Amino acid sequence: MKLLFIADPLHSFRIYKDTTFAMMREAQRRGHTLAVCEPQHLTWQRGGKVTARVLDIRLTGDAEAWYEAHPERSAVLTEFDAVLMRKDPPFDSEYFYATHLLEQAERDGARVFNKPRALRDHPEKLAIMEFPQFIGPTLVTREAADIQRFHAEHKDIILKPLDGMGGMGIFRVGPDGLNLGSITETLNRHGEQSVMVQKFLPEIVDGDKRVLLIGGKPVPFCLARIPQGSEVRGNLAAGGKGVARPLSARDWEIGEALGPILLARGLLLAGVDVIGDCVTEINVTSPTCFQEIFDQTGCNVAFLFVDALEAAAAAHQR
Repeated sequence: MKLLFIADPLHSFRIYKDTTFAMMREAQRRGHTLAVCEPQHLTWQRGGKVTARVLDIRLTGDAEAWYEAHPERSAVLTEFDAVLMRKDPPFDSEYFYATHLLEQAERDGARVFNKPRALRDHPEKLAIMEFPQFIGPTLVTREAADIQRFHAEHKDIILKPLDGMGGMGIFRVGPDGLNLGSITETLNRHGEQSVMVQKFLPEIVDGDKRVLLIGGKPVPFCLARIPQGSEVRGNLAAGGKGVARPLSARDWEIGEALGPILLARGLLLAGVDVIGDCVTEINVTSPTCFQEIFDQTGCNVAFLFVDALEAAAAAHQR
């Protein structure tokens, strides 16, 4: 297959841990060809199809000069057997516009994973609203008074912005309510921006688990991101320690319930974040942790993903 990865700049990859790199490596091992571009390289003009300025690359196996690239060229997205949208968050206006360009490419006949409409329809924090049976006490509001009432009921709470990533902007407020007003004003911008508030889950000490769903099925191992020191956030970007573990019975229950639903909507890959028994987020833009799980368990997540990608691309061609 000819694959196009829409991703962050290649120079920003840390290949020892990058999931997109792991996907590329497994795809090339199977004989598939690789091309890359960034979202800003997508173009559409009336009367034509969506195109991109792409680099055709080959992975070298070298840790430093890890790829070789041909000169940049213009390519129609329908030229590829699969287009993989792997741009990291934030999900800002430009990301939103890129999904519309990719949806137009689908109308041209391109095969895009994850499906652009599904990326738009599943904001990573709000997507949990559809599955209340799997989440803890949660509030979404702009109103400071609502947050105060939620705190009065649950005593120990987490507040976070809806557009955050990597643990950015997450606050914990304990029973004393210290700084609740100031934190609320910071996050809701005096009522102009919505905030998610959740009951603090003490199981975070055992890790914020990333359960990967590939082709509608759970990967048998998750990565528990464990907070370090006095930090409340387990995110790897916030200094959390990643420990791979077999899925618990509850993790399997969650994965087997959500997987087929998300796959039917065009989400070939999703990452469900679980603390204790509760889902806290559903990540669909560029879920990670492939290499950490493989390094610690030998479970080749990239192999499972490329298997699912090949099957999905073949199904589109029928």
